[in-house]
Amino acid sequence: MELGSCAFRQPKADHSHCRFIHGYRLTAKIWFGANQLDNNHWVVDFGGLDHLKKLLKNQFDHTTCIAADDPALPIFEELQKADACDLRVMPNGTGIERVAEFCFKVADGYIKESTDGRCWVDKVEVFEHENNSAIYTETITTTMRFANHTEQDNG
Repeated sequence: MELGSCAFRQPKADHSHCRFIHGYRLTAKIWFGANQLDNNHWVVDFGGLDHLKKLLKNQFDHTTCIAADDPALPIFEELQKADACDLRVMPNGTGIERVAEFCFKVADGYIKESTDGRCWVDKVEVFEHENNSAIYTETITTTMRFANHTEQDNG
């Protein structure tokens, strides 16, 4: 799933160039689970995920994500006021691991609501590029599960 091109920085990475503003074209894989299949014998209708895609793209596509505790946050807020960036403040940080966590929480909330609790998200993997990714998951205990995942797509 395409998340969009996003700029961010990791201010605590003082030993690395990652402390500077940089960006990636983010993509994600989402794994869904369910205790029972729907009437079509599916876990999730992938064609019905447009609103979820829109939620995630709104967060990351052509935006600047800055950690809530970034000491330069006031500067980025001024850039937002000057219409020089589309700022998103990330409460838990801006590393790819935190982006995966954010996507998991948004996707899990969305899929649970849209399926009346029949489905959930097992894990989310977010890619900065083909060599860097992070996976976020939470432990779920069930007696029987079916699972499938989305493939990266063009939109």
